[in-house]
Amino acid sequence: MAGVKTEDGADDTALFTTEGHTGVITLNRPRALNALTHPMVLRIAEALTAWERDPAVVQVLIRGAGERGLCAGGDIRAIHDDAKAGGDASEGFWRDEYRLNARIARYPKPYVALMDGIVMGGGVGVSAHGSVRVVTERSRVAMPETGIGFVPDVGGTHLLARAPGELGTHLALTGAAVGAADALLCGLADHFVPAARLPELTAALADAPAHEVLARFAQQPAPGVLAGWRPWIDRCYAAGTVEEIVERLLAEGDPAAKEAAETILAKSPTSLKVTLAAVRRARRLGSLERVLEQEFRVSCHALRAPDLVEGVRAQVVDKDRNPRWSPPALAEVTGADVERFFAPLGEARELRLP
Repeated sequence: MAGVKTEDGADDTALFTTEGHTGVITLNRPRALNALTHPMVLRIAEALTAWERDPAVVQVLIRGAGERGLCAGGDIRAIHDDAKAGGDASEGFWRDEYRLNARIARYPKPYVALMDGIVMGGGVGVSAHGSVRVVTERSRVAMPETGIGFVPDVGGTHLLARAPGELGTHLALTGAAVGAADALLCGLADHFVPAARLPELTAALADAPAHEVLARFAQQPAPGVLAGWRPWIDRCYAAGTVEEIVERLLAEGDPAAKEAAETILAKSPTSLKVTLAAVRRARRLGSLERVLEQEFRVSCHALRAPDLVEGVRAQVVDKDRNPRWSPPALAEVTGADVERFFAPLGEARELRLP
């Protein structure tokens, strides 16, 4: 399978091997922090289909090439260029990516994700829906979309809506990255294994099922910060609007709460309000499939909104870190503005998942 040609002519952006009884996916764009492309998504889906039918493969492992991380997300430069040109390539990418996210969550064999290093956006989508999720002391797990004028997707609003209390709302609005202990607390991971032991863990998985192997390798991580912050997080983020959340954070008198407020105020006002609505609606929708369908609507509408192009320009293209959001203030984003992101796309364009 490693030799299958993709539509962009490359055949090594994702590698597929079988090690003993384990099918191994290696995301192989280390210089791009293993950012996902559409061909990579399609080839992963193809591999999962083949391994699901292969009785010799009892489990699947996904990992990232290089030392920096599993995956920093989707290729947002490509999404920026597509949005700027008014194209629809991103819509096709998201359709297949979200289908893959749902597939991973329902995969009938153990799906082991090594969430070492940076795991953000689309990287969360190909890992945190898996049945066996491993973090290390190097893990930095985040859904940072509000900082680029976008909204958490790839099932991220589903995962964050299920986190204890208002922890998920805090992570969704701030885009903050969490380490191992906090990823475990939020339900984004299952096991902590020191990074130095990952090669040994991978080798052991070739010969034994994941539940047996992890029992030998899993340890307790160093303490995180979110458990200690729960009281003010739950108080502040229970508010009904982003404006009130910020007011409560600033009134707390806690330096960490003040920093969270300042972080939120630097993000896209439109993205913040849509994100809060998306997480709250995800709680009511229940299943991952229904949430992914909602996220697809939101993503497609975001593609036509000004803040996505501007956010990626400021953070990734020009790197001036000075986005000019439109509108620039929370008070200027109306309820109707938010509702437009959840509007039906029309039957031919909607994502429908079984």
